[in-house]
Amino acid sequence: MASTMASSANASSNKKSSAPSSSTNNANVIKRLQSELMTLMLSPTPGISAFPSDTDMTRWSATVLGPSSTPYENLTFKLSLAYPSNYPYAPPEVLFTTPVYHPNVDMAGRICLDILKPAGKGGEGAWSAVLNTGSVLLSIQSLLGEPNNSSPLNGEAALLWDRDQVEYKKKVLARHQEPAELEANGS
Repeated sequence: MASTMASSANASSNKKSSAPSSSTNNANVIKRLQSELMTLMLSPTPGISAFPSDTDMTRWSATVLGPSSTPYENLTFKLSLAYPSNYPYAPPEVLFTTPVYHPNVDMAGRICLDILKPAGKGGEGAWSAVLNTGSVLLSIQSLLGEPNNSSPLNGEAALLWDRDQVEYKKKVLARHQEPAELEANGS
Protein backbone atom coordinates (compact mmCIF):
# COMPACT_ATOMS: atom_id res chain seq x y z
CA MET A 1 0.00 0.00 0.00
CA ALA A 2 2.87 2.39 0.77
CA SER A 3 4.32 1.81 -2.71
CA THR A 4 0.90 2.58 -4.27
CA MET A 5 0.72 5.84 -2.34
CA ALA A 6 4.28 6.72 -3.36
CA SER A 7 3.43 5.99 -7.02
CA SER A 8 0.35 8.21 -6.77
CA ALA A 9 2.38 11.02 -5.21
CA ASN A 10 5.03 10.75 -7.96
CA ALA A 11 2.37 10.75 -10.68
CA SER A 12 0.74 13.76 -9.06
CA SER A 13 3.99 15.72 -8.88
CA ASN A 14 4.81 14.79 -12.48
CA LYS A 15 1.47 16.21 -13.59
CA LYS A 16 2.18 19.45 -11.80
CA SER A 17 5.61 19.84 -13.36
CA SER A 18 4.32 19.14 -16.87
CA ALA A 19 1.73 21.92 -16.64
CA PRO A 20 2.94 25.16 -18.21
CA SER A 21 3.98 27.74 -15.65
CA SER A 22 2.66 31.27 -15.68
CA SER A 23 6.10 32.49 -16.79
CA THR A 24 5.93 30.09 -19.76
CA ASN A 25 2.44 31.41 -20.59
CA ASN A 26 3.67 34.99 -20.29
CA ALA A 27 6.65 34.25 -22.56
CA ASN A 28 4.26 32.76 -25.14
CA VAL A 29 2.00 35.83 -24.92
CA ILE A 30 4.98 38.16 -25.35
CA LYS A 31 6.23 36.16 -28.34
CA ARG A 32 2.78 36.27 -29.97
CA LEU A 33 2.44 40.02 -29.34
CA GLN A 34 5.91 40.70 -30.76
CA SER A 35 4.89 38.82 -33.90
CA GLU A 36 1.66 40.83 -34.15
CA LEU A 37 3.58 44.09 -33.70
CA MET A 38 5.95 43.15 -36.52
CA THR A 39 2.98 42.36 -38.79
CA LEU A 40 1.35 45.70 -37.99
CA MET A 41 4.61 47.54 -38.68
CA LEU A 42 5.64 45.69 -41.85
CA SER A 43 2.14 45.45 -43.37
CA PRO A 44 0.28 48.50 -42.09
CA THR A 45 -3.45 48.74 -42.61
CA PRO A 46 -4.69 52.23 -43.49
CA GLY A 47 -6.69 53.74 -40.65
CA ILE A 48 -5.40 51.60 -37.80
CA SER A 49 -2.24 51.46 -35.73
CA ALA A 50 -1.22 49.96 -32.40
CA PHE A 51 1.88 49.89 -30.22
CA PRO A 52 2.77 48.41 -26.84
CA SER A 53 3.58 50.62 -23.87
CA ASP A 54 7.25 51.27 -23.13
CA THR A 55 7.06 49.23 -19.91
CA ASP A 56 4.54 46.41 -20.53
CA MET A 57 4.21 44.41 -23.73
CA THR A 58 0.70 43.29 -22.68
CA ARG A 59 -0.68 46.86 -22.60
CA TRP A 60 -1.11 48.60 -25.93
CA SER A 61 -2.46 51.88 -27.25
CA ALA A 62 -4.22 51.93 -30.59
CA THR A 63 -5.59 54.48 -33.00
CA VAL A 64 -8.52 53.95 -35.33
CA LEU A 65 -9.67 56.46 -37.93
CA GLY A 66 -13.40 56.78 -38.44
CA PRO A 67 -14.55 55.09 -41.65
CA SER A 68 -15.47 57.27 -44.61
CA SER A 69 -19.12 57.93 -45.43
CA THR A 70 -20.10 57.51 -41.76
CA PRO A 71 -20.76 60.01 -38.96
CA TYR A 72 -17.22 59.17 -37.75
CA GLU A 73 -15.44 60.18 -40.98
CA ASN A 74 -12.29 62.28 -40.36
CA LEU A 75 -12.34 61.55 -36.61
CA THR A 76 -9.52 59.81 -34.74
CA PHE A 77 -10.16 57.45 -31.84
CA LYS A 78 -7.71 56.16 -29.25
CA LEU A 79 -8.17 52.77 -27.61
CA SER A 80 -6.41 50.78 -24.92
CA LEU A 81 -5.80 47.05 -25.18
CA ALA A 82 -4.89 44.79 -22.27
CA TYR A 83 -3.91 41.22 -23.14
CA PRO A 84 -4.63 38.44 -20.63
CA SER A 85 -2.07 35.84 -19.60
CA ASN A 86 -3.86 33.23 -21.73
CA TYR A 87 -3.89 35.31 -24.94
CA PRO A 88 -4.55 34.33 -27.77
CA TYR A 89 -6.96 31.81 -26.25
CA ALA A 90 -8.87 34.67 -24.61
CA PRO A 91 -9.55 38.10 -26.11
CA PRO A 92 -7.86 41.31 -25.06
CA GLU A 93 -9.83 43.84 -23.06
CA VAL A 94 -10.36 46.77 -25.41
CA LEU A 95 -11.69 50.18 -24.37
CA PHE A 96 -12.16 53.46 -26.18
CA THR A 97 -10.13 56.12 -24.39
CA THR A 98 -11.46 58.81 -26.72
CA PRO A 99 -15.07 59.64 -25.80
CA VAL A 100 -17.36 58.15 -28.45
CA TYR A 101 -21.09 58.28 -29.04
CA HIS A 102 -22.11 54.91 -30.49
CA PRO A 103 -24.85 52.31 -29.96
CA ASN A 104 -22.33 49.59 -29.03
CA VAL A 105 -20.06 51.68 -26.78
CA ASP A 106 -20.98 52.80 -23.29
CA MET A 107 -19.89 56.06 -21.67
CA ALA A 108 -16.93 54.28 -19.99
CA GLY A 109 -15.59 53.19 -23.40
CA ARG A 110 -16.58 49.50 -23.11
CA ILE A 111 -17.40 47.90 -26.45
CA CYS A 112 -20.12 45.35 -27.18
CA LEU A 113 -18.63 43.28 -30.00
CA ASP A 114 -18.95 39.51 -30.27
CA ILE A 115 -15.27 38.90 -31.06
CA LEU A 116 -14.28 40.59 -27.79
CA LYS A 117 -16.14 37.93 -25.81
CA PRO A 118 -14.61 34.52 -25.12
CA ALA A 119 -16.10 31.77 -27.28
CA GLY A 120 -18.76 29.81 -25.47
CA LYS A 121 -19.51 32.58 -22.93
CA GLY A 122 -23.29 32.48 -22.90
CA GLY A 123 -23.19 31.12 -26.44
CA GLU A 124 -22.52 34.60 -27.83
CA GLY A 125 -18.75 35.01 -27.78
CA ALA A 126 -16.93 34.68 -31.07
CA TRP A 127 -13.31 35.10 -29.99
CA SER A 128 -10.90 32.73 -31.71
CA ALA A 129 -7.15 32.29 -31.29
CA VAL A 130 -6.74 33.01 -35.03
CA LEU A 131 -7.84 36.61 -34.42
CA ASN A 132 -5.20 39.21 -33.67
CA THR A 133 -4.76 42.88 -32.82
CA GLY A 134 -5.16 43.96 -36.44
CA SER A 135 -8.38 42.01 -36.95
CA VAL A 136 -9.79 43.35 -33.66
CA LEU A 137 -9.07 46.95 -34.67
CA LEU A 138 -10.53 46.44 -38.15
CA SER A 139 -13.68 44.98 -36.58
CA ILE A 140 -13.98 47.98 -34.27
CA GLN A 141 -13.48 50.36 -37.19
CA SER A 142 -16.19 48.49 -39.11
CA LEU A 143 -18.50 48.58 -36.08
CA LEU A 144 -18.29 52.39 -36.06
CA GLY A 145 -20.07 52.54 -39.41
CA GLU A 146 -22.24 49.45 -38.97
CA PRO A 147 -23.54 49.29 -35.40
CA ASN A 148 -25.41 46.29 -34.05
CA ASN A 149 -28.55 48.05 -32.86
CA SER A 150 -30.06 44.78 -31.63
CA SER A 151 -27.46 44.68 -28.83
CA PRO A 152 -26.88 48.29 -27.79
CA LEU A 153 -24.93 49.53 -24.78
CA ASN A 154 -26.22 53.03 -25.53
CA GLY A 155 -29.95 52.75 -26.26
CA GLU A 156 -30.34 56.43 -27.10
CA ALA A 157 -27.64 56.21 -29.76
CA ALA A 158 -29.25 53.07 -31.23
CA LEU A 159 -32.61 54.80 -31.57
CA LEU A 160 -31.10 57.97 -32.98
CA TRP A 161 -28.96 56.02 -35.50
CA ASP A 162 -32.13 54.58 -37.05
CA ARG A 163 -34.17 57.78 -36.77
CA ASP A 164 -32.05 60.84 -37.58
CA GLN A 165 -28.51 60.70 -38.97
CA VAL A 166 -28.11 64.50 -38.92
CA GLU A 167 -28.88 64.69 -35.20
CA TYR A 168 -26.78 61.56 -34.62
CA LYS A 169 -23.76 63.24 -36.26
CA LYS A 170 -24.24 66.27 -33.99
CA LYS A 171 -24.11 63.98 -30.92
CA VAL A 172 -21.00 62.24 -32.27
CA LEU A 173 -19.21 65.56 -32.73
CA ALA A 174 -20.37 66.89 -29.34
CA ARG A 175 -18.99 63.83 -27.52
CA HIS A 176 -15.77 63.41 -29.51
CA GLN A 177 -12.48 64.95 -28.46
CA GLU A 178 -9.40 64.61 -30.60
CA PRO A 179 -6.54 62.77 -28.85
CA ALA A 180 -4.51 66.01 -28.63
CA GLU A 181 -7.45 67.66 -26.82
CA LEU A 182 -7.61 64.76 -24.37
CA GLU A 183 -3.90 65.11 -23.54
CA ALA A 184 -4.25 68.87 -23.09
CA ASN A 185 -7.15 68.30 -20.67
CA GLY A 186 -5.13 65.76 -18.68
CA SER A 187 -7.32 62.78 -19.60
